[in-house]
Amino acid sequence: MAYLETAKQYTGNDVEQIFFRPMLTGAAAENLGIRILYNMPTPTTVQIWDGFRNVLRKYTEGGWKGSMKSAKYQKTIDMHRVKAESSFSAADYFSLVYEQISARPDVNFEDLSGTILEEAETTLFKQAIAENLRTTMWIGDTSSNLEYNTFNGFLKHLHDYTEDECINHLSFTAEDLKDPSYVITLFDTMWEYSSPRLQDTKHEGQLAYFVTSDIYQLYERYLDSMGIEASYVGMVEGRRELMYHGIPIVDVRLSNYLPLTSLHQSFALLTDRRNLVLAVNTADMPGNEVRMWYNPDEMENRQRAVFMAGCEILDEDMLTYAYRQ
Repeated sequence: MAYLETAKQYTGNDVEQIFFRPMLTGAAAENLGIRILYNMPTPTTVQIWDGFRNVLRKYTEGGWKGSMKSAKYQKTIDMHRVKAESSFSAADYFSLVYEQISARPDVNFEDLSGTILEEAETTLFKQAIAENLRTTMWIGDTSSNLEYNTFNGFLKHLHDYTEDECINHLSFTAEDLKDPSYVITLFDTMWEYSSPRLQDTKHEGQLAYFVTSDIYQLYERYLDSMGIEASYVGMVEGRRELMYHGIPIVDVRLSNYLPLTSLHQSFALLTDRRNLVLAVNTADMPGNEVRMWYNPDEMENRQRAVFMAGCEILDEDMLTYAYRQ
């Protein structure tokens, strides 16, 4: 077998069940570290309730003495129609798929069925789409003429919010980052700047510091400098997860992408994970599909996916943002 020539097309429920839902739920969703809404009705509107307050009353007489109604807010996520396309030379594409297959212990290379090949092809394309969704949800900018301009990402929203002075934000300099101990000052200041509403949610275990790799590595160097046995073990063996005062430190892994943008190149964001929302829809728009086929004229394998995506910060008061000047 030299080429993969069998065309594959997913439409309707197949797009959801075979392709997107496994990529956007479960462990795959947890790796993104944020809240994901999949196939919510379009336009995708998120309801935010302020909660019931002061419901207790003295029970001295009958009648209704209910508290005031809970305040309800809503935010509509701006969804954009997007298209993912890729192509490989037939020989290179077969090598990529063959590598996927060779990693499986249950494969009989004397009998490569169509199902096994289809799973390998689908896995490759899903990985590419997942990485592009992850990147765009952070650095997307529809006003840019460069890459990643299909929908506005979190950094674009944060940039606009800081210009309007409508969020808690502070800045630091490149000189500050030369001292590893500054990272502690940064995290403490961000906590002090944060709203009481955000601080009160710490017990729910959803708070996180989302940081660029330079700040993540600065915190690692600070921990390495501590003169205790645990720091030595961490320096030698590495640390699977960094935390500060019980709050996870999440490396957003954008070092390869931020230089392509005019957005802040170094930043830290303290917020509730559920406050950052990525919405993907494959059901409410005609023409949504995933297609993989072989083009004999160009002798290349091609893939295409058409769907809707967008992201939003639900509550600007529930975050603190710090960036390098």
